[in-house]
Amino acid sequence: MKYLVIAAFVAILGSLGTALLYMMRGGATNPSDSEGIPRKNHMARALAFRVGFSILLFVVVLISYWMGWIKPTGLPMQP
Repeated sequence: MKYLVIAAFVAILGSLGTALLYMMRGGATNPSDSEGIPRKNHMARALAFRVGFSILLFVVVLISYWMGWIKPTGLPMQP
């Protein structure tokens, strides 16, 4: 379970970094494109993947709690 959460966080951070890269590049054209057509919606797609990964992580943690695979620990109550 730990490795799944770590992988999800890496995917979230990677997607966020990709969105930052596309945002910093702006509307630059793809160098491999001979027509010079600007790339569109790459930043929005990367941010959508980040939101999707976050929701997936939340659902996996919620299902894991319901199935009993993980237990809440928290702080002990002090009298």
